[in-house]
Parts: sequence; structure tokens; C-alpha cells
Amino acid sequence: MSNYTIREFIEKTRQDERENDYFELETERILEVNLDGLVWAKTGSMISYTGQIKFAREGVMEHGLGTMFKKALTGEGTSLMKANGQGRLYLADQGKKITIFELNNETITVNGNDLLAFEPGIEWEIKLMRKVAGMMAGGLFNVTLKGKGRVAITSHYEPLTLLVKPGQPVITDPNATVAWSGNLTPEFRTDVSFRTFIGRGSGESIQMEFQGDGFVIVQPFEEVYTVSNGSS
Repeated sequence: MSNYTIREFIEKTRQDERENDYFELETERILEVNLDGLVWAKTGSMISYTGQIKFAREGVMEHGLGTMFKKALTGEGTSLMKANGQGRLYLADQGKKITIFELNNETITVNGNDLLAFEPGIEWEIKLMRKVAGMMAGGLFNVTLKGKGRVAITSHYEPLTLLVKPGQPVITDPNATVAWSGNLTPEFRTDVSFRTFIGRGSGESIQMEFQGDGFVIVQPFEEVYTVSNGSS
């Protein structure tokens, strides 16, 4: 039989009915959620589903008064939705590669643009890096997640994990930084001379410096962040 028939294409690309774990990588760039209840996901990440599933944007009072005011003041770009019901939910984000973590009473901080989905039992908090707000359009929003359960993050191409050791700080580009261990708190610094080497015509080069004992995940891509006006 020809390798190019429709039947052959379907066999190669169809969903795997045998998989029934809560989070499954259907492909490297599509996450399957075998839903029986609730999951949090990035707004707009649903590409398909089967069964009875309802979707709702995160309510303004969903995560406390402080978060509501923060959103109102900053036009925050990190937006989450709830998917509730039973069925199979397929999530993706602009063809980015997906990585799944199983948190076991651990904490991880993820760039808000790179968080795809997480289990409802995980505690989460959206934070604005205020020190960088005046340097980057809209600032830099991160989501700190802790507890037990699965988290799915995304990256452009293959991610790289850099180990941070005492006395050996790791410096990263904020636009290429995906996530880091929750015990680390990055410091932001600028380097006027460095910008001449990276070809940027104006503004200073902004760098993230991680010190301590942990890890940082970076991607081989500088992501450009957009700020939501909250109307969509």
C-alpha cells in the first residue's frame, strides 16, 4: 500500500485510544487531558475536545481581591480558563513543545506565557516582576505553582536546563527564560554595553541573574510578549 494514502495518514496521526493518564503527550506539541472534573489551562489553548466539557474564563474574584486589583491596574497578559466536565481535551499553544512535570510538594515558577495547564489541586499565584515593568512592555508576569499534581509548560523548540549552584550565578535573557525552581528569586540588571553586540538599536539589555541552589529552564528563542487589554 502507498505511504501517501489518506488511510495511512490517519493511522500515523490519529489519537491513541489506549492512553488514559490525566495528562498525556499526544504529540510533542499537543497535550491530551483525560478530564473527569476540572483543569486549569491557558486561555485560548483548546484545539479540540470530546465529551461534555464547559469552559469559563477565570473570574475577577476567582483568586482573591489582590489579584483582581493587580489585573485592573496592569492589564495583565497571563490569562487562565477553567475546563470542567468529562471527556478528552486537547491543548496546544502556537506549536510550542510541551513538557509535563509531576510536582511532589515542590514549587516551580513559570513565565506566564509558557504555562499551558495544571491540575486543580495545585496552588498558584500570578506575580508581576515590578523591577522590570518599566524596562519591558507590560512587565514580566510569572505564575508560581506549588503542591502535588501535574503541570504542563511550553517552549519554542527544545528546552535547556541550567543548574544554579552557590557562588555560580546563571544569567539569562528574560525573553528566553521559561521557568525556574521555586526557591530562586531572580534579580534584574541592565548592561548598556552588551546591547551593542545583540543589535538592538535602543534601550538597555535586560538580564535575569539567578543565585543560590536550583535550576533555570531556557529556550532557544526570544519570545515577544503582548499585553492583554482584558476585553477578549
